[in-house]
Order: sequence, then C-alpha cells, then structure tokens
Amino acid sequence: MRKSWIALLLCLGLAPPVAAATQTAELSTELPTVRLIATGGTISSRPASRLTAENLVALVPTLDEHVQAEAEQFSNLPSSDLAVMGWLALARRINELFDERPDLTGVVVSSGTDTLEETAYFLHLTVRHTRPVVVVGSMRPPTSLGYDGAANLLQAFRVAAEPSSRDLGVLVVLNAEINSAREATKTHAQRLHTFETRGYGILGVADSDRVIYYRRPYRRHTTRSEFDVSNIELLPRVDVLLSYQDAPGDLILAAVERGAAGLVIAASGAGSMSPSQRDAVKRVLDRSVPIVVTSRTGGGRVVTLPTPSNAAREPDDNYFLLRRIAGEDLSPVKARILLMLALTQTRDEHEIQRMFEEY
Repeated sequence: MRKSWIALLLCLGLAPPVAAATQTAELSTELPTVRLIATGGTISSRPASRLTAENLVALVPTLDEHVQAEAEQFSNLPSSDLAVMGWLALARRINELFDERPDLTGVVVSSGTDTLEETAYFLHLTVRHTRPVVVVGSMRPPTSLGYDGAANLLQAFRVAAEPSSRDLGVLVVLNAEINSAREATKTHAQRLHTFETRGYGILGVADSDRVIYYRRPYRRHTTRSEFDVSNIELLPRVDVLLSYQDAPGDLILAAVERGAAGLVIAASGAGSMSPSQRDAVKRVLDRSVPIVVTSRTGGGRVVTLPTPSNAAREPDDNYFLLRRIAGEDLSPVKARILLMLALTQTRDEHEIQRMFEEY
C-alpha cells in the first residue's frame, strides 16, 4: 500500500526526490549528544572497585535509543569527600565544555546523594549557560538488590536531552521526578523516594512517553547569576551552627576566631536563638562578620525585618539582631553556599541581603 501511494505521488509530481527524502530521514534520526561527568558516590560504589563513567553509561541498555552518550571521569569519591575545591573545578569544567562544544545538548553529573543538593546548588549559581545540567545519584549501590542507578541515569540523560529543560538552571533527577537544584533536598536517609521540594512541589517528571514540566524556577541562576568562579581558587570559609535550647554562644565566637568569614545560623522557628547566641551574634556583627539566619524546620522563610528609625541613635541588642541577613527559605547548607559566593564580591550586609532575596 505504501509503495502504491509513493508511485501515485511521483506520477503527480508531488513526491520529494529520493535523495532529499533520505537526507530528511537521516536528520530526523540524529540523537542529541549528552555527556556524563562522573564524580563518584553510591551510584558507583562497589567493594572491590568503583564503577567508572564508562561503566555507568554501559549500565543503561536502552540509552542509545535516546542520546549519543559520552563519558568523562571527573573524580570517583564518596560525595562527602568532594570538597569546595572540587566544586570550583567541576563548575569550570562544565563551563569549559559548553564553551568548546556547541554540539553538546546537555550534561549529566553523577554524585553521591549525601551532599548532592549542595553540589547541585553550587552549580546552579556558577554554571554560565542555558543548556541543561542534570545532577543524578542513587540510594543503593550497584551490588545491592534493586539498584536504582541505571533507571535514574536513563531519566537524567532524557531530561538533559529535552529541549524544554533549557534555561531552568541545574536540575536534580531521581525516581523520574525533576526538582530544581535550589529547592531539592534529601528527606530520608535510606528510602529511594528521598529527594523532594518541600512546600512547592516538583518541576516536572520524566515519564515513559515524554519529559514534561509543570512549573519553572524564577529565582536567579546560571546565565543570570552574578557569580563568576573562572578565576577563583579559594572560597571564603563559612560555618553553619545550630540553635537549640540553651545553645552556647561561644561556638559562634570560636568559629570566627578560627577563621570563618561568615556564619549561617540554623535557628529555631522563624529565626529564634538562645540568649547566649544572641549576645554572640551582637559581638560578631560588631566585627563586621556577616551572619545569615535560616530556619532549622525545613520549610518557610526567615523574613527581612525593618530597621527602627531610632536604631542609629540607640544600638541596643535588638538593633544588632536586626542587622542579621535573612536567609529566606534556603536550607542552612544552601545558605552557606550562597554566602560563600556572596563574600567573593562584597561584605556589605545590604548587598548580601539583596542576593538572598534574588537567588
């Protein structure tokens, strides 16, 4: 039947030349190129030897139906061993790849899940391109029953190859769910369904038929970020301290004495601290060390407080507390990342507050 229709079209002069039709078919079957940059983590972890980037690609038997996959070994470490220096090198490597390879559709970064949200958020603020970067991991190692690494890798590659994934910032993909790097957090120590966006919901899903998005992030990221790490070799030290009943303030003072250029307080509720911590915060702010206050609850904002009109004349304890930087809805570990990057640009509290309101 198909041949008879083609013959009829040829008689009517409506069928395209055979060469042109063949060329169109070839173009339509060309697959997007996506590179895996492997850093290690549970997804690669075996007792004798760790899986390489090439091994990970080979784990996904249907991958070549979706993308032309490339593999690159950046590191092969537990995620807790990928230090800040590694983040800097990784961001530079991804920026370099996108600069050199206009044919590259996207990048997948494999990571350990323990610190995956931190790595992803750092890249969210420092990768300077609109093309997709997808961070992926697994909760179970390759030797365990129900290893989830291969399925997560397949969905991550599909998301990185999807045109509608462009300009969404860095994405986190596990269990076929897509979350923004700014919002994704690990919510359970063992379960597969651990990465979630509390309060706001997922960006989209990678279902069997297609990748689909339901919303998009509006905070600044990637090409709209003001942070350029191309020439930064070291980030300022920022420590995170927890507030709890009767928490001593001497830990805050000790962190600054040991070289912290800024602090993040994981406060109770919407920003409460113990009396001892409040006194320590006042003393640290007197030394022009920025302090960001976040919530330890895992949800909700720490809001910016108005400065009273008499604050300049009467700098009491409350005034110094008002000088703290509101961490908005960022988790303490992500607030630390933003503060480290902010301190490469300024120590002005108002400027840093602006950054927390925009990113």
